[in-house]
Amino acid sequence: MKKMYHLANCTTCQAIIKETKADEKGVVFQDIKTEKITAKQLDEMKKMTGSYVSLFSRRALKYKELGLKDKQLKEEDYRNYILEEYTFLKRPVTILNDKIFAGNDKKTVQQLKDSLNS
Repeated sequence: MKKMYHLANCTTCQAIIKETKADEKGVVFQDIKTEKITAKQLDEMKKMTGSYVSLFSRRALKYKELGLKDKQLKEEDYRNYILEEYTFLKRPVTILNDKIFAGNDKKTVQQLKDSLNS
């Protein structure tokens, strides 16, 4: 399976798609704003990464708005927040068979690019 969870209007996601040429490599795209991720999809991502925390974006505007940085969150809390609000999912999340790449830091994007090209 080759799938990328992203936001279609996110310039960072667009740049990563362009840089990695994911759209030319048979990757299926899911815009998480128009097609919300399901609990099953999120749970599968968690199995691959080992935690919901690794899939959670602290850059989301609502993170500060809700005062989450001042709260002690548990794994289940992270899961619930991601399911409730799509902006809490670190983006993009790409699954290539048995590998997962979450987020947009340079190292992750390079690893994604290398995996798509191998």
